[in-house]
Amino acid sequence: MELSKIEQLLEKYLNAETSLQEEATLKNYFSTGDVAPHLQEYESMFGYFAISRAETSAKPIQLNTKKKNWKWLSVAASVALLVSVYFGSNIIKGDDGMTLEQQEQYAQVKDVLKMLSSNLNKGNEAMASLYVYEDTVNKIFKTK
Repeated sequence: MELSKIEQLLEKYLNAETSLQEEATLKNYFSTGDVAPHLQEYESMFGYFAISRAETSAKPIQLNTKKKNWKWLSVAASVALLVSVYFGSNIIKGDDGMTLEQQEQYAQVKDVLKMLSSNLNKGNEAMASLYVYEDTVNKIFKTK
């Protein structure tokens, strides 16, 4: 093969512009052992690629299939729930130490939340009627 063609292919290879066929041509050229002196440095690179492709590992690969144990999280959640229920029931049962101003603010917040809840419930009722409509349409057209 012409040396100039090999040099052009090598330049294309270094610019990552070669096809697989051209790379095979370069690999064949550098594996023959009859390489031009100024291209000797590339012979070891292509030789390394051939050697590394042939390498295999005899050691089996062990995948980590161990599942994480989340039991401690459920225990912590249970403890947090019990503590919150205990302290919450003490606040509801006993004197919570609120001043008159705080009680008024609490009543206002409670009223606002009740109003918000009623408006959200109206929206849920409207959605329920849409579901009835959708079910009826599905029955008529027999779709799912």
